[in-house]
Amino acid sequence: MNWDDLRFVLATARAGTLTGAAREVGVVRTTVGRRIRALEEELGVRLFDETPNGLAPTGAGDELARAAECIEEEVLGVSSRIVGRDAELKGDLRVSTVDFVYECFGDAFASFIAAYPGVDLSVLSTDEEVSLRRREADVAVRMKDAPPESLVGRRIGEVAFGIYASRALVARVGSDAPSAYPWLRFDARDDGRGLEPWYERHARGATVVMGFDAYAVMRHAVVSGLGVHFLPRFDAERFEALVRIGPDGDPPTRSLWALTLPELRNNRRVRLFLRHLTDAIRDQLG
Repeated sequence: MNWDDLRFVLATARAGTLTGAAREVGVVRTTVGRRIRALEEELGVRLFDETPNGLAPTGAGDELARAAECIEEEVLGVSSRIVGRDAELKGDLRVSTVDFVYECFGDAFASFIAAYPGVDLSVLSTDEEVSLRRREADVAVRMKDAPPESLVGRRIGEVAFGIYASRALVARVGSDAPSAYPWLRFDARDDGRGLEPWYERHARGATVVMGFDAYAVMRHAVVSGLGVHFLPRFDAERFEALVRIGPDGDPPTRSLWALTLPELRNNRRVRLFLRHLTDAIRDQLG
């Protein structure tokens, strides 16, 4: 048995389908199925069962997947430590963030590449979590109440939120009470759960008319008058069509963090990017 075999087991266990596993490994679906069947024949055991929800690992499959995950952790850890010793300010730097952070603070990214032209900076815009351990990105810029214990970085500042509605919707509803408005639901993985206590106090029982899994699309729905939702003030106040409704006494806030792996904190590209981005955005947040 070798690592290449275990890659297919781990990818299938994670994805739950041959198609998803093929996408992760970078091969076609039939290759995954063939490799899994060959390994099952070699070991004389069944590794996955077909269920209504996809492929579920058997006991043997689960044991192999856990072993493969341990091997992957070791391999990726070595890779990160080697990258972390890089002393030259050149090479790739992958930064994951949400779309509105780049829209509002794009100048901070632009000034970084102007100052350090040897760095090949890639910005990955997604509302989904990314795995720094699996090297899907080197730095993640996210709003969190507290960062995971496995990551280190800088707290950039506090982001104040408000409930925003289009001017046309406000004229139609004719009320400043958040519960009187149709609401939108944000279904992304990090979906503003820190705002729930505020919502419970001021908008409990409000009608939810539609859900979204991408922030920019949801914000467009707010601007168009479909419903209301929490939006970061620094983002929403760029749009003349939006007005803030509801009480101002205790606006909810989230912390904005720039995070990386502990073994990458001494990488010059990462260290200087964290410092540069933090200083630039803090100036804009005031």
